[in-house]
Amino acid sequence: MKLLITGGSGLLGSKIAEVATDRGYEVYSGYNSHEPKFGEPVKLDLMNPKDVVDAIRKIRPDAIVHSAALTDVDRCEIERELAYRINVEGTKTISKVARVLGSFLAYISTDYVFDGERGMYKEVDEPNPINYYGYTKFLGEEYCRDFCIARTCVIYGAKPASGKVNFALWLIDKLKRGEEVKIITDQFITPTLNTNLAEMVLECVERKLRGIFHLAGATRVSRLGFARKVAEFFGLDENLIRPIEMNDIDWIAKRPRDSSLNTSKARRLLKNKPYDLRKALKVLKDEVS
Repeated sequence: MKLLITGGSGLLGSKIAEVATDRGYEVYSGYNSHEPKFGEPVKLDLMNPKDVVDAIRKIRPDAIVHSAALTDVDRCEIERELAYRINVEGTKTISKVARVLGSFLAYISTDYVFDGERGMYKEVDEPNPINYYGYTKFLGEEYCRDFCIARTCVIYGAKPASGKVNFALWLIDKLKRGEEVKIITDQFITPTLNTNLAEMVLECVERKLRGIFHLAGATRVSRLGFARKVAEFFGLDENLIRPIEMNDIDWIAKRPRDSSLNTSKARRLLKNKPYDLRKALKVLKDEVS
């Protein structure tokens, strides 16, 4: 399979590229500023539609995983035009060229398409984003309805990506240094290990599964509960974790209180099942060490 990954140097994109390369696929990793470690690097600037189309036409991939996005929630709230151009117009461009070339497309979306009023959202539940990031990702979904839409939640992994450290690595580093960390008690999530997510996304691509799939961790947990589990698995001092509430944080954009995703459809239909938190952290520990 000839596979193109946008956001190929990101936390998810880099892991998909790594797994796909190991499987012998011809992998092209699209990037903007951080050159990817796995796959053939392809410069892709979603702000320049013509260059994106030309690059994809040149590759003529069998499948595209579109994971590139502006994911900084507060920045999306402030720089709305930029967020719209990248997350909506960029997705529109990629979905259009995918149809022209007959390429299968998997669009990576987010739990933030939901308002967080009740949690454990199923694929059939009505999106109602409460911030601009979630809104742009929901609009991006509208251009991918005839393909695969993979919603996920709080991705973490064993290595930094695109110059950023994910929540789990940040927490481990802080606790190893003996530094106190403030963690939210009243926000609930289904945190997702990038290795597990990459395998699920690739299965959707390989089987050409269409429709919406919630591809996330199988365990609903608070941010605080997640942090304590990470500390427990890595033998770190949980007493350094200081509980706070969402109202204690001076965010620009609103965040959903409970954006956890129900993964029963994925557990039913996929061979690569969503990991529960214990299994995911065991894999993470093995990958970090």
